[in-house]
Parts: sequence; structure tokens; C-alpha cells
Amino acid sequence: MENINSILLIVQVLLSISLIGLILIQHGKGADAGAAFGSGASATVFGARGSGNFLSKMTTVIAVLFFIVCLSLAYVSSNRATPDSVTGSVTAQEEMVEPTQENADMPPVEGEVSSPQESDLPPAE
Repeated sequence: MENINSILLIVQVLLSISLIGLILIQHGKGADAGAAFGSGASATVFGARGSGNFLSKMTTVIAVLFFIVCLSLAYVSSNRATPDSVTGSVTAQEEMVEPTQENADMPPVEGEVSSPQESDLPPAE
């Protein structure tokens, strides 16, 4: 399931970069007025009108693919069987830990039996 998620993420990044590039390549509505006054915009690779049709169709196709990949990512991430939350993993680990003594790190002094109610602080004067 992680492989599908990784593949979908890579495809989504590539689609988003290509969608941004296609949108930036396209001419705005005001570009035709500049071509009428001889700015040279009509001498492009696709011609004065041809670029709008090709680029707008490719933008539509890539946008539809982008939305399909987004919906697929949402579906894959919502149907995970294992809990990914931190609290879910911590509660599972707490059940496995056995209870230990409070002062397990300190060795007992010879001839002295320590009880849990004793304090490590010196007596008050």
C-alpha cells in the first residue's frame, strides 16, 4: 500500500509542475492586442490562434488527471489498516511494558530494608 501511495505522490508532483508550466506558457486575453500593433507575438511556434487551442486542451487533460490523482490519494490514505497516530502506537507499547520497582536503579544498603513510604530527604529540624 505504501508503494501505491509513493507512486501517486510522484505522479501528482509531476502533474502539478506540468500544469503550472502549461498555464505560464499560455497567452492572456490581452496578448492579441499587442500582436495587432506589431509586437511579434503572432510569429510564435503555434501561430497566432493555434497555441490557444492546443495548450488549453492539454491544460484541461492534465487538470483532470491531477484531480483524479488527488482523489486517489485521499482514498488510499483513508483506507489504511494500521494506525499511524502517535498515541495509538504509544498505548500499544504501554501494554507490553511490565511494572518495575520505584527505586530499581539504586541498590539496597546492607542491613537496611527500605519501604516505599520512606523519603530520601533529611528529616526537618
